Amino acid sequence: MKGIILAGGSGSRLYPITLALSKHLIPIYDKPMIYYPLSVLMLAGIREIFIISTPEHIPLYKKILKDGQWLGLEISYAVQEQPRGLADAFLVGEEFIGGEKVALILGDNVFYGQGFSPVLKEAANLSEGAVIFGYYVQNPQEFGIVEFGEGGSVLSLEEKPEKPRSHYAIPGLYFYDEQVVEMARNLNPSTRGELEITDLNREYLKMGKLKVKELGRGFAWLDTGTYDGLLEASNFVGTIQKRQGLYIACIEEIAYHQGYIDRKQLLRLGEGLNNTDYGRYLRKVAGCEDF
Repeated sequence: MKGIILAGGSGSRLYPITLALSKHLIPIYDKPMIYYPLSVLMLAGIREIFIISTPEHIPLYKKILKDGQWLGLEISYAVQEQPRGLADAFLVGEEFIGGEKVALILGDNVFYGQGFSPVLKEAANLSEGAVIFGYYVQNPQEFGIVEFGEGGSVLSLEEKPEKPRSHYAIPGLYFYDEQVVEMARNLNPSTRGELEITDLNREYLKMGKLKVKELGRGFAWLDTGTYDGLLEASNFVGTIQKRQGLYIACIEEIAYHQGYIDRKQLLRLGEGLNNTDYGRYLRKVAGCEDF
């Protein structure tokens, strides 16, 4: 399976800090925001990754992540000239997808929870159809909502309903089979003139091929598209890391534990960072006795 990170948009809700900076490069505590969705794809076992952003921001992502080889990944990039909806990512990435299964994650979503990697890998191994996630929220009127029955079967999808049928929001993480490009191409633009991800999911629902996985209690999903969201996510990550001494979304650590890089490569990535907490953490992960 391949993976797409959608990191476009103007970031208007975060004005004025997005005047010269992509919102997906704004720090969430001690790492650029883009590290968090990238870490999710890596935990799913995905190594071929496609980042979609705006023309002015693509060079910044290339400067930070390069071609991904330093993490044992293959990272490529594409420009989305203007926002045309989430489902447009599959048309922009058609050549990259190459008729294979693909996961899509939004660049401003933060996920955290014990046992997340097995859940991701199970979703990535889907044989057909699509997999989305359901996360219980107190204010379902503000989200896309999924109603589901036994065995993860989806009963309905609603976009910011006045009278929601459930409290389960749909986070910005989706897994699709090989049909997704053709299905996205056949979508009609919404009244906003965009190809909506909800419409794509409804097409899978009509075929009876849409499944939902519940993200239960103790799991965190944070949207960082607002100032309050940025602050809450940074405080959350900082609290967990300080309390446990274990990092969230440390992509070098994930690459090491996934077997994408070896111990020598991990230590090499930490060279020159010995005077930073991040560099010392990489040495700890590598099992250095002098840590």
